[in-house]
Amino acid sequence: MTKAVDKFHEFDRFGSVLGMERISELLKRLGDPHKGMNYIHVAGTNGKGSVCKFIESGLQGCGYKVGLYISPYIEKFNERIQFDGSQITDEELELYGDQALAKAAEMVADGLDSPTEFEVVMATAFLFFKAKNPDYVVLEVGMGGIGDATNVIEKPLASVITSIGFDHMHVLGDTLAEIAVNKAGIIKAGCPVISNVKDHDAAAVIARKAYEAGSRLYDVSKIRCSTDWISPEGMQVSCELWHTDYSEIKTKMIGRHQAENLKTALATIEVLRQNRDVSIERSALYAGIGEALWPGRFEVMRTPDSDWKTYVVIDGAHNDPGAEALQQTMADVFPDKKTLIVAGMVEKKETDKVLTHFAGIGQDFIATQPDYEGRAMDAETFAEHIRQTRDEEGRALNILDVCGNPPEAVEAARRAAATGDYDVVLFTGSLYLIGEIRSILNGRTDYDYYRTLMYGDGRKND
Repeated sequence: MTKAVDKFHEFDRFGSVLGMERISELLKRLGDPHKGMNYIHVAGTNGKGSVCKFIESGLQGCGYKVGLYISPYIEKFNERIQFDGSQITDEELELYGDQALAKAAEMVADGLDSPTEFEVVMATAFLFFKAKNPDYVVLEVGMGGIGDATNVIEKPLASVITSIGFDHMHVLGDTLAEIAVNKAGIIKAGCPVISNVKDHDAAAVIARKAYEAGSRLYDVSKIRCSTDWISPEGMQVSCELWHTDYSEIKTKMIGRHQAENLKTALATIEVLRQNRDVSIERSALYAGIGEALWPGRFEVMRTPDSDWKTYVVIDGAHNDPGAEALQQTMADVFPDKKTLIVAGMVEKKETDKVLTHFAGIGQDFIATQPDYEGRAMDAETFAEHIRQTRDEEGRALNILDVCGNPPEAVEAARRAAATGDYDVVLFTGSLYLIGEIRSILNGRTDYDYYRTLMYGDGRKND
């Protein structure tokens, strides 16, 4: 972890406070580096990161230089800020981070409210993108929309809303309509809106906001998108968007929900093409999308010919919609396969709803916890939630082990896989946990590294 990330963490004490005043002032003091770039702004409860990745990869395939801002990340902070397919370097993070931090300190010295950690990181990203001069910047909203720091941009080429579901209710609201109001805050006057929101009340909120802003709404929620075939290696998707055929697109990102995310991304690119904001060559677009990969989202880490002798899958299904999508994908990709589930959650999540979907995948569990101080649900508490959950036939779930940290959970799962009793080992739950598991499976063995990596590093949106 770089010194810049340590310095960013000093602003964590100000919490995740929404609003435009602090980020606007900070950027003004930095010379407004966010102005003058072409943005594609993406909000939503689930799928926004995948949609961002599909858009980025598709445009890169067509020869464009693309900046990408995402949150949270999976393994390394630098994942959050990318250009032309590469993460910001530690040196660049220090350079632009120090500039943003210096102006944040000035604000505090002048008696103004301090920027939050997310806002300082956002300013760092804008400085980086300005220096790189991208053709396009794809911005993923951190939380909500209307008061998120990314919403400081003035006139995006497109505002995209991927889905509306229940998450962050303590901030965004208790109904889907209330949550939609917040996320629809990214809609700007005269800028096209692409929406794949299926709930009627939430969709009505977005339609009304688009109308009030004089923005053309492209509702793709009812456009059919077929999954031609699906396997652990990938899938093929076909759809038609406003008389433009997008058939037989191959992608490594797996699941019916990813087909919906791909449809949303393709619709966004098609709108930009129709508006002459981009020029698209079909085979290049397909090639770019074929390279898109979103770590930690139904990612196959091992196959039966590996040392595990089974499939090993990681998926950050940390809320109800995500867990429902995971259940469906497991049924599609691994029908009638016996699955061992290794899971852990953070507090303030819909744990019981998530577990209902997990119970539809398998009956055998290893309970663990992400190594995130202050927010992780401890493994014993999570195990008790598992014990109280029943599958669709009313059967109790089976807990093989309760592990207090991710390395222990990986070893317990490895031992269970070695018995030959399981076709699939699924690591799921908190994105914090998935990041740790992915690092372990990729060969990192220093447990202190995980502790350093996970604490206070800006991943506030699990």
